[in-house]
Amino acid sequence: MRSGLFAIVSTLALTGAAQAEDLITFTSNAGESVEAYQGAFEAPENRNDPNSRMIEIGYVRFSALEDVNGPPIVYLAGGPGGSGTGTARRQRFDLFMQMRRHGDVIAFDQRGTGLSRNDLPQCVSSVAVSETEPTTDAEYADAYRQAALECRDFWREQGVSIEGYTTEQSVADLSDLRAHLGADEMTLWGISYGTHLAMAALKSIPDEIDRAILASAEGLDQTVKLPFQTEAYIERLQRAVNAQPAAAAAYPDVAGMMRRVHARLEAEPVMIEVADREGGPRPYLLQRRDLQQMTSGLIADPGSAAIALAMYAELDQAGSANLAAALIGRFYDLGAPISLSPMSTAMDLASGITDARLAQVEAEAQTALLGAYLNFPMPQLNRLWDGLDLGDDFRAAPVGDTPILLLSGTLDGRTYPDSQRAALAGMSDVDWVIVENAGHNLYMTTPDVHAVMHAFMAGEDVDGAQITAPLPDMTELPF
Repeated sequence: MRSGLFAIVSTLALTGAAQAEDLITFTSNAGESVEAYQGAFEAPENRNDPNSRMIEIGYVRFSALEDVNGPPIVYLAGGPGGSGTGTARRQRFDLFMQMRRHGDVIAFDQRGTGLSRNDLPQCVSSVAVSETEPTTDAEYADAYRQAALECRDFWREQGVSIEGYTTEQSVADLSDLRAHLGADEMTLWGISYGTHLAMAALKSIPDEIDRAILASAEGLDQTVKLPFQTEAYIERLQRAVNAQPAAAAAYPDVAGMMRRVHARLEAEPVMIEVADREGGPRPYLLQRRDLQQMTSGLIADPGSAAIALAMYAELDQAGSANLAAALIGRFYDLGAPISLSPMSTAMDLASGITDARLAQVEAEAQTALLGAYLNFPMPQLNRLWDGLDLGDDFRAAPVGDTPILLLSGTLDGRTYPDSQRAALAGMSDVDWVIVENAGHNLYMTTPDVHAVMHAFMAGEDVDGAQITAPLPDMTELPF
């Protein structure tokens, strides 16, 4: 941390505990600035190794508004691999500021991310997948398995204890953060993978958690989503499309359109021309797998789902792949071998999947629209690294009476409302709020979401509250 004129010892109004933090000016990507405090503490990289090196876990604290004395509110980013401080700089900056009505707000960077990255190196393997020759699903998965084994050895050679990057060890970091802040309890506020971490904390350190706000929840045995739940999502997407006459005319049968395009590409992949990051043309063989993989990301929110719809319609009706080529050029690192991030790879492999759920996923993937690509490269890498999997006891759902607000979007194509509620079935005090038309990133879809969050934090019963977010025009592309 910095020292000198900018270093201060801040006193938390909540507890009176003093911690060394740096006074900073925190500026959002939109240019809004606020005074904040940057702090850190040390933790073992691998808590199961008594000789582990120490790493720094960092955060930014936004002070509660005047006369507010609630427990600190710890934001848990999704991914895994998202940064709490990075999230605070983007669209949710205003919500971070609002939440100061209830306590100090902590933009927490989980181990391996943001201020807690500790120079973890990205792994660029020697394994490449051909861009111009057909590749089966099995061959594609095998390439990623080879790359992941190579990357594990690379990280170990770099002195990284990759076995320390698990949700279980991040829970211990949360406990250390609470103690570092001098608080008896904390409120957890998360989304997506951040809710996975929160549920693990609800199991391991329930007495340290006052309450939790969870959106787009991922249960402890839901690292890999069930393919048939995506089919149900497509039905909900179709209903939303049908509510808009122009969209209904353009996409009268979304599932049928997707299956036609997949079947055509499976029978005969199409060679297209893609502009690489240097702007030069590059040949690329478009396969069924490419569409399934790109769509798995695009369906997170209705706005990006509109891109997927347009991509399929272009292929189905015109036989052209201009939009698919643009997406590949934008999001694929053409010509590069397989690259893996340490934190996100290790976290997913450690959380894993039970044998029963894996069998269900593999059976459903045979005929599901997106196959086994919704969470690629899981479950393809499941238990590849010996000794990392946290086991079925970890994957058991939490049980308890901690107050929880669960926010679920009907058009979330990554996590699904029914599975979100099932993940918290063992918690007796859950206020479940459905946000109609919202996707995975629902926090900023409507001020009504914020109103429910504030009411919950004030102790009000908001279970069953109905919220409707604006539905974007599904015939318009958001770029």
